Amino acid sequence: MGGRDEPASAELRDLPSVHELAGLLSAPHALAVAAARQAIEERRETVQAGAAPGSGADLGSGTDPGGDVVSRAREILAGFERPSLTRVLNATGVIVHTNLGRAPLAARARAAVARLTEGYSNLELELDAGTRGSRQSHVAGLLSELTGAEDAIVVNNGAAAVLLAAAALAGPGHAIVVSRGQLVEIGGGFRIPEVIGQSGAMLVEVGTTNRTRVRDFERAIAASQSPVGAILRVHPSNFRSLGFVEDVSIEALCGLGVPVIDDVGSGVLADAHGIPSLSEEPSLRRSVEAGAALVCCSGDKLLGGPQAGLLLGSASAVAAARAHPLARALRIDKLSLAALEATLTLYRDPERARREIPVLAMLDAGEEALARRAGELRSLIGEDFTEIVHASGRVGGGALPLLELEGPVVALDCADPGPATVAAALRAGDPPLVARIHDGRLLLDPRTLADDEIPAAAGAVRAALERLAQR
Repeated sequence: MGGRDEPASAELRDLPSVHELAGLLSAPHALAVAAARQAIEERRETVQAGAAPGSGADLGSGTDPGGDVVSRAREILAGFERPSLTRVLNATGVIVHTNLGRAPLAARARAAVARLTEGYSNLELELDAGTRGSRQSHVAGLLSELTGAEDAIVVNNGAAAVLLAAAALAGPGHAIVVSRGQLVEIGGGFRIPEVIGQSGAMLVEVGTTNRTRVRDFERAIAASQSPVGAILRVHPSNFRSLGFVEDVSIEALCGLGVPVIDDVGSGVLADAHGIPSLSEEPSLRRSVEAGAALVCCSGDKLLGGPQAGLLLGSASAVAAARAHPLARALRIDKLSLAALEATLTLYRDPERARREIPVLAMLDAGEEALARRAGELRSLIGEDFTEIVHASGRVGGGALPLLELEGPVVALDCADPGPATVAAALRAGDPPLVARIHDGRLLLDPRTLADDEIPAAAGAVRAALERLAQR
């Protein structure tokens, strides 16, 4: 038995010290030591697990001093230089993919961010007067112009917008009335009752899970022992209740004489933009025209901009939100603000918005454009082990949950080594490509790949298949 352990023991003894291996690496001392320590530990675990000995731990012989352990240390060192957050190619067919950063930005928005990073900016400076200004001034006027709202404020995300609205209009000592059917979880474990709780307001539930009427709100307002600061209406953007259901329109709620906070979720900025599928989502303009005190939504869903939370409505309600202490804690950063301003500017021309805002362009993509893109992708990958089939994509991001986006996709023939193995190899590439597995097949959906991404996606597939073939 001892004889079988001798080669492994010898190799463990021959492993270099961390100091020796670090001395062979061209890097700052701390990084070299970290890479050396990790490479040696990995090799030690491999040998102890029973891998074949003789991997080249001898630092002083041969044309490749250090063999595997030095090469591995250099790989680890190179990995230290690579950013963790990186560009990913989305071939899943899910347009607003939360795990992949939700909405991709329009070229105009990307350019605005790039310009702003080149130096200083007038974030909070009035250039004409030379006095301190407000970062909100860069988008408030645009939002008012596009929605008809009297004023607007922007914070860092949609949940923050609802929290600030609740705190500003109600807060401690006040009640917020909500339909039981709208006490939803908005993602990541965050639930509307908890958001209201954080605002300090008292939650008053009305109606039932499936049916709520105007008189339910009227009774709750009349019976409340605390002043009712607001009615909160929450759009069930990530699910639908069907069948024996009833709710109260935004117009009816605004007629009850209590300020209304309308959380419309995904942020349809103009009625449908000529895209039929968007007609199912509530628009910001409708809520403003109905008289909602504050309308809240996300900036990085159907609006197609950066992560942001929009609050717009009456001048007095927006002023209350702007003056609340939470406004500073939740404020939007300058890079997101630049991207949002550029995105909103595109909406001044609806046709241009449909073409240039990626989310809208993907929703609006027709069969002909998708077929052309799928055909190019298949041709560049290779037609021998691909075929074009029809499948359904999704909007994602908690928007339009029942909508299926039918279209042509490229299916890979990967029975051996299997779709999961190929999908993992695609994610490990540079750039990573994320596909989806459906009914045992690996699908590449061209809807979520821009025209200029098709060659890169095809190259990523070929490279992954070549790596797998060499194993």
